[in-house]
Amino acid sequence: MFRKAVSVVSSLVMTVGFLAADPGFSHAASISDANSTIFGPNVYVFDPSMPASDIQNTVNSVYAVQESNEFGTQRDALLFKPGSYNINFNVGFNTHVAGLGQNPGDVTINGGLNINADWDNGNATRNFWRAIENLTIAPSNGVTQFAVSQAAPLRRLHIKGELDLFDFDSNWNAGWASGGFLADSIVDGTVVPASQQQWFSRNSQWGSWNNGVWNMVFVGDTNAPSGQFPEPPYTVVDKTPIMREKPYLYIDNASQYRIFVPSLQTNTQGVSWANGSTPGTSLSIDQFYIAKPETATADSINAALAQGKNLLFTPGFFHLNDTIRITNPNTVVLGIGIPTLVPDTGKPAMSVADVDGVKIAGLTFDAGPVNTSSLLEVGPAGSSAGHAANPTSLHDLTFRVGGASNGRTDAGLIINSRDVIGDHFWIWRADHGNGAGWTSNVSKNGLIVNGADVTLYGLFNEHHNEYQTLWNGNDGRLYFYQSEIPYDVPNQEAWMSGGGTVNGYASYKVADSVTSHEAWGLGVYSYFRDAAVKLNSAIEVPNVPGVKIHHATTIWLNGTPGSEITHIVNNTGDRVYGNNPASAMRQTLTEFTGNGSGNSGDGSTNPGGTALDRSGWTAVSDPSSGDAAANLFDGNAATRWSTGVPMASGQSLTIDMKKAYNVSSIKMDSTGSDNDYARGYQVYLSSDGSTWGNPVASGTGSGSVITVSFTAQNARYIKVVQTGTSTSWWSIHELNVFGSAASSSDTPLARNGWTASSAPSSGDLPASLFDGNPSTRWSSGAPMAPGQSLTIDMKTGSSFSKIVMDSAGSNNDYARGYEIYVSNDGTSFGSAIATGTGNGPVITATFSPQNARYIRIVQTGTSTSWWSIHELNVYP
Repeated sequence: MFRKAVSVVSSLVMTVGFLAADPGFSHAASISDANSTIFGPNVYVFDPSMPASDIQNTVNSVYAVQESNEFGTQRDALLFKPGSYNINFNVGFNTHVAGLGQNPGDVTINGGLNINADWDNGNATRNFWRAIENLTIAPSNGVTQFAVSQAAPLRRLHIKGELDLFDFDSNWNAGWASGGFLADSIVDGTVVPASQQQWFSRNSQWGSWNNGVWNMVFVGDTNAPSGQFPEPPYTVVDKTPIMREKPYLYIDNASQYRIFVPSLQTNTQGVSWANGSTPGTSLSIDQFYIAKPETATADSINAALAQGKNLLFTPGFFHLNDTIRITNPNTVVLGIGIPTLVPDTGKPAMSVADVDGVKIAGLTFDAGPVNTSSLLEVGPAGSSAGHAANPTSLHDLTFRVGGASNGRTDAGLIINSRDVIGDHFWIWRADHGNGAGWTSNVSKNGLIVNGADVTLYGLFNEHHNEYQTLWNGNDGRLYFYQSEIPYDVPNQEAWMSGGGTVNGYASYKVADSVTSHEAWGLGVYSYFRDAAVKLNSAIEVPNVPGVKIHHATTIWLNGTPGSEITHIVNNTGDRVYGNNPASAMRQTLTEFTGNGSGNSGDGSTNPGGTALDRSGWTAVSDPSSGDAAANLFDGNAATRWSTGVPMASGQSLTIDMKKAYNVSSIKMDSTGSDNDYARGYQVYLSSDGSTWGNPVASGTGSGSVITVSFTAQNARYIKVVQTGTSTSWWSIHELNVFGSAASSSDTPLARNGWTASSAPSSGDLPASLFDGNPSTRWSSGAPMAPGQSLTIDMKTGSSFSKIVMDSAGSNNDYARGYEIYVSNDGTSFGSAIATGTGNGPVITATFSPQNARYIRIVQTGTSTSWWSIHELNVYP
């Protein structure tokens, strides 16, 4: 069997090479040649010499089948050779449209290329499973419309004019759309989301961005919109920390098919092709086994892989009786035309060995009739090899459990390897279609991450029976999360976590063993269709300092009366339970940072730690009224403090706790004056009551009890500034502060006047180490290498025994190894007083007490990441 498969593969390769070399094949003038290529009948390769009317008729005929073909079996790829095309067409289900130039400017569609939702009266919330990439669109009316939701990636596009992310219904109301993905693209005009509920954009640019609804995340974009979450709902991360763009098919100057594999890049902003071709490597088509659904089997595919071949899947369904095993490093697996892999015998559809540099892109995995442990496994269980210099990258992968046909799996995707990059996933347990039922299309988890240093961008994960996402590996990073929890929970008893003690399963669960994790822009939505079910917390994470959640929101879409999401993160945040008032539908949390008081995802611990003793505390307000500020601390819920006038931006309340504490959260309870909560707020901390710096937290109140959590800091004074407006007064009945008493060793040395120098230096200046602003940083400006150094001058001799290097915000830029030296003259440093290896964004180095003026930290490790520190503190 194996020999026969190898023979078939060899013959195929010879045939492919012959066809690819034939100069006549690339100059087709007749539309009949469009789908007579090496890729099979469902791949149309258009040439600009073909009559425009014939191309128009062909793409129209594909759309006529695919417009509403949500769970159909037909798959199509519409590929355009370099040149200009005067056509105007729409893209339906299961259709992949791509230019075959090396760069987006090589193919131009003059007329229009759009995705509408006419088939569902403007409702685009089911516009799935299609892709557009690597071309320029010049619409004749100046507007391109991509009304899409999940599994509809847009990549390497140059859109001339406006881009609309929604459609209108028959009454010209904006119909709903529910999330999309844009990467490595340029829009000359305005992007108009309108009713688009959430969106993820990476390494793209536009003339302007118009609006937002619930959760819009921008990473490494040029001209990202300004505004402060939650209104507008923008999360902006300036640079993409690590990325390899998706591989793609193109035709070279010799009219030969090739696959381009972009290079690994770090700390990028903007599109990869703006100033020339995307950096990377080109592979000839004869290095690929072209898998066609009518001929390819698991045996023939694995035989080709054993020969060292890469894989190119063409449109169609691939029913597999065995696992496709990727065992060679740097293997490229690319799908065109939404190819769909189905495991029929209970084995995972695909597995990847714990090797460097595998790239998998453009595939759909459908669960089969026999339960599998997963649909795709990246690295075997227990994988431990490091791949930081050449990570595996996964792009545009869709996982379906039910919908097209009934299927079952324990998990959609399991990532066991370290250093994996995920670039757009939709992992979906069907809520409609074939097999959709609580005990039918069972899927416990959508995604399980066991590997360390995994970075994901654009994760859509929905409806699974237990945790949607279960993250067990350390040093994980997530940028954008959209998740609907299951619709079809039959009753509360059937959906309890924590050994049956906690209502529901959190959508986003970070395991209690994790010490470092960071996530940006998370949205968790409920529609408990079948029962009055409650979910205790949408997100559960360990309450440790290395875990941070930036910008989270919960939404009650609809559901049985009495259903709710009770909290956002670890029992923090109010519930969502109805469509009216607005606070009943949407709740937000700007920042959550663990403070070390223990794991609190199960509802057992007060968020923020222990309430501090308020004896002797005082407060002043601007303005003041007959409702004295002393009422905040009297323990009587019937009394209150108030402004005595309607809420206005700039009103403030300043608390003097009389001594310093390690403060991690505050709770403002307006119960009894339920409509008097702060419509917006900023929280500041100070040691002296005069120097306040930047706010440690900000947000929008949505109910009578507002709990604000932030990174634990040492402070005596707290100031809360009103940023909203209302005709109601601003009133608080009781104000509590959570944290712990500060000891001398918990209080860092005052850094007034400190200076530093580094070798090498960069535009990220050492002064940022001491400015109290965690969003600024010092960096080496170059990859980590032994001998790089940072020298601090404290200006006077001081006694100290601990140094904390906080790289949070540049989480992968911590020192891989370090040595610490001290000096009194800045010249003689002697032997190292401490050495160590960093393993997360916050490095704490302790040593025997020293008395010195100068500190030098020397890098002893290597990494492709820069060495960056946002804040450096020294402790007695």
